[in-house]
Amino acid sequence: MSGAAEQYGVFGHPVSHTLSPFIHGLFARETGQHLSYRAYDVLPGEFVARARTFFAAGGRGLNVTLPHKLAAVGVAHELTDRATHAAAVNTLALQGGRLLGDNTDGVGLVRDLCDNLGLVITNRRILILGAGGATRGVLAPLLGLAPATLTIANRTPERAAALAAAFADLGVTQGVGFAQVGDAPFDLIINATSASLSGEIPPIARHAIGPQTVCYDLAYGKSATAFVKWAQACGCARALQGLGMLVEQAAESFRIWHGVRPRTAPVLAALSERPV
Repeated sequence: MSGAAEQYGVFGHPVSHTLSPFIHGLFARETGQHLSYRAYDVLPGEFVARARTFFAAGGRGLNVTLPHKLAAVGVAHELTDRATHAAAVNTLALQGGRLLGDNTDGVGLVRDLCDNLGLVITNRRILILGAGGATRGVLAPLLGLAPATLTIANRTPERAAALAAAFADLGVTQGVGFAQVGDAPFDLIINATSASLSGEIPPIARHAIGPQTVCYDLAYGKSATAFVKWAQACGCARALQGLGMLVEQAAESFRIWHGVRPRTAPVLAALSERPV
């Protein structure tokens, strides 16, 4: 294959733990793309300048992870509807000299839940823990599948209520404090807080988890997260980490950049065989 490799990467801070170069390397090999994908540790105050320099030097696309997803909105010349709903950008693509900002987190989660795990969201009761950017990024795609109700629980009830109200035109939503979640079991509980990685478990009633409840942590680690362990101890049907969402959102970014959607099953299999 001749010619210089097209330049792609991920901006974050910290970013040493990222699996994105490995994932996109496998995608490129499968689809025959000639590209370079690197991780860049970028301090918050440097993001805008570094992003503009990357694209001015010939870069074709960037993934954007914490803490830069809000700043990336201001770098883009145009936003997709998904990015507008999420108020955050995790994918920048240079198209016709203009930067398109997109958000693939929500579609990545939905594809993992529905396609990989075989879950049904329609007419089910969903609980999301946390009312921050991670939650906002996945609400529109989840509500697009018409759950019976979607409850957002947060340490600050007012923040949960405000976020629920902002998406009320897309489905049946409500926002509550952790103590107001109630005792009736949910069909799906999604942990969108970062507390799990520091060993904290959500202060909600154990009865919110029943024998049919699936629990999904957006975070992932080398071993089961505190949320996954807690959910298993509560007797849930399944407790899962967010590695599948990571791969599926990466595949959607890859499609935006290259016009071809790679297969994700081989990458998920490869990740299961190596340490996270």
